[in-house]
Amino acid sequence: MTTSYAAWILPALVVIGLGLGLVFGCGLNTATYGAALADAGVASALVNTCQQVGGSIGTALLNTIDASALASYLVTHGHSPAALAGAAVHSYVVAFWVSAAIFRRLCRGVRAGAEGQAFSPRRPGRPLPLPPDRRPTMSREHQKVSA
Repeated sequence: MTTSYAAWILPALVVIGLGLGLVFGCGLNTATYGAALADAGVASALVNTCQQVGGSIGTALLNTIDASALASYLVTHGHSPAALAGAAVHSYVVAFWVSAAIFRRLCRGVRAGAEGQAFSPRRPGRPLPLPPDRRPTMSREHQKVSA
């Protein structure tokens, strides 16, 4: 091959790095948004743990799909050097399509949840009431001033 690192690989790595830097910061902020001040550390740790476990399970799942596609390709096309190269490309394509389908399904679920359709029986746009212990109250000083 005659591809160069600076022309093909480096620009993609820079774009991925910038995109992931933006996504992870916003994702962590969104995930810990409603946590009380005393629970902020626990919420942050839970988000980080879920990211690590999700990444591990996702990697294992896609590796299994990749290995299965590679093995099935080699069974039908033999073990020649050309078949080995074709099997590697085929297995990557299958794993990428499966990951794209999973990502699309997750995006639909997140969008439905944001619109209030996934988990709430209420109509979209109507907020859920706060529990009694989380409702805002006036302090004693404000009650005296307003009385």
